[in-house]
Amino acid sequence: MAENSLSDGGPADSVEAAKNASNTEKLTDQVMQNPQVLAALQERLDNVSHTPSSYIETLPKAVKRRINALKQLQVRCAHIEAKFYEEVHDLERKYAALYQPLFDKRREFITGDVEPTDAESAWHSENEEDDKLAGDMKNKVVIAEKEAAAVEELNPKGIPEFWFTIFRNVDMLSELVQEYDEPILKHLQDIKVKFSDPGQPMSFVLEFHFEPNDYFTNPVLTKTYKMKSEPDKADPFSFEGPEIVDCDGCTIDWKKGKNVTVKTIKKKQKHKGRGTVRTITKQVPNESFFNFFSPLKASGDGESLDEDSEFTLASDFEIGHFFRERIVPRAVLYFTGEAIEDDDNFEEGEEGEEEELEGDEEGEDEDDADVNPKV
Repeated sequence: MAENSLSDGGPADSVEAAKNASNTEKLTDQVMQNPQVLAALQERLDNVSHTPSSYIETLPKAVKRRINALKQLQVRCAHIEAKFYEEVHDLERKYAALYQPLFDKRREFITGDVEPTDAESAWHSENEEDDKLAGDMKNKVVIAEKEAAAVEELNPKGIPEFWFTIFRNVDMLSELVQEYDEPILKHLQDIKVKFSDPGQPMSFVLEFHFEPNDYFTNPVLTKTYKMKSEPDKADPFSFEGPEIVDCDGCTIDWKKGKNVTVKTIKKKQKHKGRGTVRTITKQVPNESFFNFFSPLKASGDGESLDEDSEFTLASDFEIGHFFRERIVPRAVLYFTGEAIEDDDNFEEGEEGEEEELEGDEEGEDEDDADVNPKV
């Protein structure tokens, strides 16, 4: 009978369980007296207590209900903001029409179709006083001018290689240009930005105008960037203004043997049955700036792009935006390099501010080493 009571969970089992519970409590007491364990637990509690979502979970149901109402208001704000950017696009279109006559005159000066008047070509440097020549130097300049007049026929037309020089000056563009692209880009006469018509989906078109050349027959190559200015239904709070969502290029009508976007390779093939070998030629893609007009398409069927494709597409969008916002409006300053210096100075200023902030933070850490940095 005694053996049966032990095997059936009788008094002996109860005694053993009590012993185990007592040992567990003693072990717990010992662990909780360890300062390192207590510090680790406190840190975890601090992390939990300072997480916004965990704080929200502690709020009463009535308060959570009001927060949901605020979120609905925020979505409505996002839709109003989208309308604001649509009107900004309309305003851009209006002012683009005002800029265009100036850009047309810019093209005439670049191509040499029109010569600027003395008044139009007068420009006073900020360092004009430093640039003044002494009397003897002035005489030398006069002599040089007379000599130059004698060979006036050598004076080039317009501003040679204007747009190609910009490509060469701007890192973002020069990285795309291969050596065999350069002779083609020297025929580039103008780049224009055209905005979508009123009532049409938001977009802009980059037009690259070329003079007649030995490479392709198109007078104009185009790249269309499609934009969206509406909150995402799945994530409306991520809306930060219009974004480029896709782009379309154009077909380049290359002249025979002039397509730089492909290269011809020779490959040997062995016949499986007869064992004979033949050489075949095939065309494969080639790196070139002109691949810019055959862009990767954004996935529209719900399938996600791979990481490399996403990077390529993002880079394409960035280049299109840079042409529209910087290169076309300020072309002469990218030709002279002044805009590039301004961009570099701005970036250096931002880096300096970041370094200064990092230094301040390090100083705070040293001075307040005992203060909880998470607070």
